Amino acid sequence: MIFATLGTNEAPFDRLLVALCALRLDEQLIVQCGHSRVRPANADCVEFLDFEEMAAHVRSARAVVTHAGVGSVLLCLAAGVRPIVVPRRRSHGEAVDDHQLEFGRHFDAAGLVTLVEDPERLQGALARTRSLESRPEGGHRLALELRDFLADRVRAAAAL
Repeated sequence: MIFATLGTNEAPFDRLLVALCALRLDEQLIVQCGHSRVRPANADCVEFLDFEEMAAHVRSARAVVTHAGVGSVLLCLAAGVRPIVVPRRRSHGEAVDDHQLEFGRHFDAAGLVTLVEDPERLQGALARTRSLESRPEGGHRLALELRDFLADRVRAAAAL
């Protein structure tokens, strides 16, 4: 199963949903669509999920596709999942700035996510995603270390 989440941002992210519509799949696709208008016909779509439902989908998915929201990415990392991250972009009216692109690029460079800047390349990224059986152990530890690292950076920035 592939799980995709667009988060809770009020801006639509139809660009990602159109890419999900175009996927050629032989497995179930579950999509949390949020405020977007597009509904992929090849998917089981829901507008929003509570945290427990979201976490359950992340844990049971072969692959997770997500916007580059910090909460969604950290949820994946805590579950030991390397998410495929498609950043919302200001130029498409999906976000107020390009912070998701910057976040995605940093985390991709660190080897924590698979960044897909162009949603048309999503099919290839999914084909390269490892199965559940090959997930590394210690995902929860990684998320905790990442949280501590980010907290240290915020404290350092606040001290300036």
